[in-house]
Amino acid sequence: MNTLLRLLVIVLVQIFSTQVDAQTTFNVTVTVNDLDSSDGKVFIALYASEADFLENSYQGTTSIITDKTCKVVFTDIPQGVYAVSIFHDENDNGKMDTNFMGIPKEDYGCSNDASGFMGPPKWKDAKFDLNQNLEIAINL
Repeated sequence: MNTLLRLLVIVLVQIFSTQVDAQTTFNVTVTVNDLDSSDGKVFIALYASEADFLENSYQGTTSIITDKTCKVVFTDIPQGVYAVSIFHDENDNGKMDTNFMGIPKEDYGCSNDASGFMGPPKWKDAKFDLNQNLEIAINL
């Protein structure tokens, strides 16, 4: 009887720990709207810290554009604080084009529609808490 009880407790602990683990990751769906054209592609990056923001993405991808919009889903993202940035590589050369002063010539955006003043958007304006599946719309 004692062995049966121990076995039951072990099985229940494993079941509950598996369920807890399964609930700690989420999906982040990013939709980019109102692109200037359907030319090129959109680079989309997910950042996991202020130190890495706009420098080293946690995850990144590109998306084709259909009818001046695109959508990507980042899956299995752990609970935490994140930010998203995008840019429209309209001429499809693999980089964000800038003018001689470093000002972007191609459209860009961030989560929370954060925008920069005399520089890039700030982490504090773009960050969001991820504690459930989330849909983010970035409007250009």
